[in-house]
Formats: sequence, C-alpha cells, structure tokens
Amino acid sequence: MLPRTQPPLPSSFDADERLRWVERVARLMDSQFQLPGTRFRFGLDPLLGLLPVVGDLSTTVVSVALLMTMFRHGASGAVVVRMALNIFIDTVVGGIPILGNVFDFAYKSNERNVALLRRHYAEGRHSGSGKGLIVLLLMVLVAGVGLVGWGSVALLRWGWHQFN
Repeated sequence: MLPRTQPPLPSSFDADERLRWVERVARLMDSQFQLPGTRFRFGLDPLLGLLPVVGDLSTTVVSVALLMTMFRHGASGAVVVRMALNIFIDTVVGGIPILGNVFDFAYKSNERNVALLRRHYAEGRHSGSGKGLIVLLLMVLVAGVGLVGWGSVALLRWGWHQFN
C-alpha cells in the first residue's frame, strides 16, 4: 500500500475549485442581492439575522465552515486568526437586537475573509499550519456564540417581564 500524500496546493486562489466555492458562498451570505435603484448589496446573513438566536447561529455556522475550508486549503495561522476575529465580531455584534441587524447589513465578514485569503495567496504564503490555534479559536467562537445566545434569551425575558 502506498502512503497517502496530499495533492500540491494550487498556485493561485482561482485555480482551486474549493476556494471558488468558498467565494460563491461568501457572496451569497454577504452581497448576493442588490437593493433596486441603489448600489447597496446584501446577502442572506442579515436576512437570517432577523430571526432571533437561530438566524445568528446559522450564519455563524456557515462562516465557521467557510473558515475551516480556507484553513484546510492553505490559510496560515495568522490569517486564520484574523478571519476568526471577523467572524467573532460579526457574531457578537450581530447578535445584539436591532443594532446587530443594522450591523449585519454593513459588516460583511465572509467577504472580508475571502479578501484576506486572496491577499495571502497573492503574496505566495498559502501554506502553513496552526491547528492548535484553530482549536483555541473555535473554542472562543463557541463560547462567544453561547454568550450571544444567553444574552439574547436574557434580553427577551427582560422585555417580556417589562411588558407584562
């Protein structure tokens, strides 16, 4: 039996179909639709964010899936940290009722992450590992999502008691 070897990394971002898939999903989440008569673009992320807790959690799961795909296909630890920070900001601020909904229309974390990866590829530094760092970041993201969920429930309870 021959040892398994990984295929060589593509020389550019566009050469890898998986990374083009990441770019398409990021566009769907952040800027697929255009407000008629304007240049304003938005995606599914702010629309799903209108659903309390479930919408924000689902968009975070999609963002983390994109992050993991980018990591597996060449993003270094430093770039992954910056990408995770974008997702964390989007999750935490996006989870705030009303303000978070407005924020989701403006802050496009998935497209920011694709731009980071494109620059990383353009600089020719698209290989590296930071698996321990990724595990730590995922734990921080899970804790952040948990805090956002808890905060949303606490805010809803508070609002319920105020109006009863």
